[in-house]
Amino acid sequence: MNHSFQLQVQAIIATSFRQRHFSFSSRYTASRVSFSSFCCGRNSEMEEVKVASDFLVGDPALLEKKIDAIRSGGPQKLQVIADFDATLTKFSVNGTRGQSSHGLLQQGNPEYDAKRQQLYEYYHPLEFSPTIGLEEKTKLMEEWWGKTHALLVEGGLTYESITQSVANANIAFREGVSELLEFLEERDIPVLIFSAGLADIIEEVLRQKLHRSFKNVRIVSNRMVFNDNGSLVSFKGKLIHSLNKNEHALDMAAPVHERFGDLDGPTDDNASLKKRTNVLLLGDHLGDLGMSDGLNYETRISMGFLNHNIENSLSCYREAFDVVFVNDAAMWGVIKLVSEICSSGV
Repeated sequence: MNHSFQLQVQAIIATSFRQRHFSFSSRYTASRVSFSSFCCGRNSEMEEVKVASDFLVGDPALLEKKIDAIRSGGPQKLQVIADFDATLTKFSVNGTRGQSSHGLLQQGNPEYDAKRQQLYEYYHPLEFSPTIGLEEKTKLMEEWWGKTHALLVEGGLTYESITQSVANANIAFREGVSELLEFLEERDIPVLIFSAGLADIIEEVLRQKLHRSFKNVRIVSNRMVFNDNGSLVSFKGKLIHSLNKNEHALDMAAPVHERFGDLDGPTDDNASLKKRTNVLLLGDHLGDLGMSDGLNYETRISMGFLNHNIENSLSCYREAFDVVFVNDAAMWGVIKLVSEICSSGV
């Protein structure tokens, strides 16, 4: 770990943690009143929420118990599973809605860009419709992703277009993401990034926005196949959409650094992930809780990023996630939790 990063993390821990008594959960119990009042629609409490902590612990006692269990297992039994869009990346960028890894893509062919937008306008409302059953909705998502991928191939997408699209995109990582990934890398804790988007775009976003790779990071997403001329010809493996991204975690996971070519030496193979039975899960939708369904974990701490419609959704998020972040929070709170989990204080 480089010296400046080490000092930064130590400063975060020193100002926010007591190494005993699970200070992460106890420190933020007091802010529950503000959030609860806001959830009940008392507008007079809104200003209090804004100045309170950016995250809420719904059940401090349960979180305390989970921290203890994961800490006792040690870093060698821990893995991190994270959604990408609006979880690792910001929800709002420069005052506007940040783009997703799929939405930022401009394939250099206006006709096909327009066709993909039409598909979005048709299928996106269906994805969140409360009147469509899961089985039917799954088929609709398969249709949407399949048609979109076909348009990308037919429209002649090139890797150069991906590079340029990312350079022009309104997308940014939350503050602290690079520090979190480095913190985990130093402790050989693997990170699985799950996304229903496109792995090649996510890799390019990592390259352009973080300017480095991490040997512990693997991506579970749709991966493209390019010919020698850099043109998209097909997609590799099984289709991953918004409703099935947990199913192929281990057989689809690929090291993010393969394209970078700047790392040497072996990394954890996918089989070793099965031995890591403690999970820290990061997501921005309730459905992201299913990302760990394919793993036989012992203890899981879930951290949810509630990015919009806070008043109507906070109650559900508080019940579903162990920790809920609001206000497009940075990753420092996650680093605090991981630091406590990895501490060996007696």
